[in-house]
Amino acid sequence: MKKSKVYDCSIIELNQHHSDRKGNLSVVENGLTVPFDVKRTYYLYDVPGGESRGGHAHRNLSQLIVAASGSFTVTLDDGKVKRTVLLNRPYQGLHVVPGIWRTLDDFSSGAVCLVLASEGYTEADYIRHYDQFIIEKHGTPAR
Repeated sequence: MKKSKVYDCSIIELNQHHSDRKGNLSVVENGLTVPFDVKRTYYLYDVPGGESRGGHAHRNLSQLIVAASGSFTVTLDDGKVKRTVLLNRPYQGLHVVPGIWRTLDDFSSGAVCLVLASEGYTEADYIRHYDQFIIEKHGTPAR
């Protein structure tokens, strides 16, 4: 697994096109806006109050997470440092690199979380248990 740290994850400003009469448009282009080609896109919505999503890490997959509507927080964890990022602007995305545990919380009413991923779905890429994540990341069990 990559030796990534939470500060390797960053906010990416998406291209914005404004029109006073017609609203706004943001653009994401493979390899230009994001540092990977998008191979899978999905979105989360109608997340009940108090519920969390995520709660896993990826061995190889990168993501761009966008609050397309509303807001939510993303907690990034590299096994040593945790960092929480509020996403609440549809023209910003959080680039999450491989090897970072992520949890999404605090969804506002009507929030839509858009996720652009560098790979298609592969169960073997997921680490779904935190203790296993720590072992793979640092070679020692969690304390």
